[in-house]
Amino acid sequence: MSQATPEGRPTPQEFEKVLTQAAATVASFEERQLSVLERLQRFLHSYPTTVPFVVLLLGLLLGVAVNPARFTAASNFSTVLTQVMVTGILGIGQTLVILTAGIDLSVGVIMVISSVVMGRLGVLDGVPVVLAFPLGIACGSLFGLLNGLLITRLKMPPFIVTLGTLSIIGALNTFYSQSQTIGMQDIEDKAYFLQIMGNQLEIGSARIMWGSFLLLVVAAAVWYVLNRTAYGRHIYATGDDPEAARLAGIDTDKILLSVYVMAGLVAGIAGWALIGRVGAISPTAGENANLDSITAVVIGGTSLFGGRGSIVGTLVGALIVGVFRSAVSLAGLDVLWQEFAIGVLIIVAVALDQWIRRVSK
Repeated sequence: MSQATPEGRPTPQEFEKVLTQAAATVASFEERQLSVLERLQRFLHSYPTTVPFVVLLLGLLLGVAVNPARFTAASNFSTVLTQVMVTGILGIGQTLVILTAGIDLSVGVIMVISSVVMGRLGVLDGVPVVLAFPLGIACGSLFGLLNGLLITRLKMPPFIVTLGTLSIIGALNTFYSQSQTIGMQDIEDKAYFLQIMGNQLEIGSARIMWGSFLLLVVAAAVWYVLNRTAYGRHIYATGDDPEAARLAGIDTDKILLSVYVMAGLVAGIAGWALIGRVGAISPTAGENANLDSITAVVIGGTSLFGGRGSIVGTLVGALIVGVFRSAVSLAGLDVLWQEFAIGVLIIVAVALDQWIRRVSK
């Protein structure tokens, strides 16, 4: 039998119990009222990487349906991995930027000039490769720092800043390289280490470039930073709500600056992989790599509005691009339909992201 206060009112314990029961009843009622579509929306909001995996599965099924023998061959698997190797590494750096609600249109040309710097120093100028290689990586970080300073100090939009540095770095690349390609034989004779990511590991009948393993190493390192460190949580917070992050004591300008430096660093590493992928050092290689990296990130489920996304999603997004291009190619369709399919995927991914984000409203 419940006890009451002398005035006949319920005790605090009884009042708390009634409130708890009422809240549970309301929550149960709201849950029953949710439609299947609303439940799916909430599920995808909680597990955003689900969509890229489903799209990848659809791409695989499409490839098998189009040409099962050639699509499932180990050689085709090797080709897809080789195609997404550089895009995946660049996409990792792009993910860091987009998580903060920014964008970096210059990562592709930073990658190229980094490869040119380490190549010309190590092959043509006689600089020991132990110095030429880190100088090329440092070059990428330096241009990332330039982007970050312009964005944080001058408060300029990332799109405008990186569009400008895209042209600036591209011109510097042409000037420094003198539009000269350094061939495979020259690299092998004078700076073999720069080409090492092009070596292949044979697993059965599949041949996987070492650069694919470099992609996994970079992805694992950045995944750890984002998911197991306070710095990673600050990146997500800065992208989700910069003002709230500042009020919580996070130096958002410092976070943004460091993110663009890291993107430049990762682009420098991608430049190393690019040398192995192409087999030479070309100032015109990877011209569309910046757009490919954005494509992989967006299709991989990272929100262009910041605060949501993952490295795993970016890797899956890069694979989606490679798988769909392979499937369309094996279907015997023109190359233009590959680009058509990727364009459709981008639009669908952004529309889906906006729909998923509305669950919190």
